[in-house]
Amino acid sequence: MTWSHSVEGDRGLRLLVVVAVVAVALIVAELVRRRGRPDAPTQPVTGYTAPAQLDRSDFEGGDREWLVALFTSATCDTCAETVARASVLGSDAVAVCEVEVSQHPELHRRYGIEAVPIVAIADSEGVVRRSFVGPVSATHLWAAVAEVREPGTVAGCDEN
Repeated sequence: MTWSHSVEGDRGLRLLVVVAVVAVALIVAELVRRRGRPDAPTQPVTGYTAPAQLDRSDFEGGDREWLVALFTSATCDTCAETVARASVLGSDAVAVCEVEVSQHPELHRRYGIEAVPIVAIADSEGVVRRSFVGPVSATHLWAAVAEVREPGTVAGCDEN
């Protein structure tokens, strides 16, 4: 064997070692990436809550018998749908008041609102009798207001 054949063999071996090291590094990196990614949640986050008490003077129409307070954000499509569904509940006895976060950030802070939409249905003392966190159907809103105004009129509406 001559000297030139030995050098060419060393280069081939070095190239093979470099390729093997790179391949192992890529495999390890992929395994680490997969292990670091959490699994998708299987249940919705339920840590957000509606306030239990409202100061009625904080809300327009707070002098009416019932208050439907809608905590929203202008950037939330679900909030806009919830406002549209709730707005038809307004009457002489029921005030519907939207509390949009950029217009009323102090109310969102005061009532601990961390997610939107949140709907709180409060009596004349400001006690929240029903609430919804997240999207709510028009049927559930109507039923909740009917049930708090006249308990027992709507079957199955006594749960939150």
